[in-house]
Amino acid sequence: MSKTFKVTLAAIAAITLVACASTAVQVNSLRGKSVSNADDNTLQVKEYVGKRPGQTPLIVRNFEAQPPLIPHTIENYEISATENACWDCHNSDDFKGKKMPMVGKSHLIGPVVADVTPKLNMQRWQCDSCHVPQVDAQPLVDNVFQGNISRK
Repeated sequence: MSKTFKVTLAAIAAITLVACASTAVQVNSLRGKSVSNADDNTLQVKEYVGKRPGQTPLIVRNFEAQPPLIPHTIENYEISATENACWDCHNSDDFKGKKMPMVGKSHLIGPVVADVTPKLNMQRWQCDSCHVPQVDAQPLVDNVFQGNISRK
């Protein structure tokens, strides 16, 4: 390569480097704070809405086909393929004289027959995949969602 070509190539590279550096844009946070200057807002442990089953009214659903929300804590509940604390209570609509929602028919095998404990479909044993307990927490962002269930 000729000396002129090397000098020209070096000059073009230098000009390109200076142009890129001068047009660099400062990235800003969408929240308006720099990450390095942000306060350390460690998540706080929130209390569950209901402490014990049967003590809190059911939580109203926001849309059709929404899995029901759990109105009590599930801490220390065993939920596995062999032990299921949810199934122990929700295998009928009456537990120790208290009315409660029964597991949906879509979660069962075979017909529901009076005085016979239904059989749980083992593809549906992991209740807390869809059904979750609620805590009293403020939303992180504004929410204007309107469900499609009419409130009576």
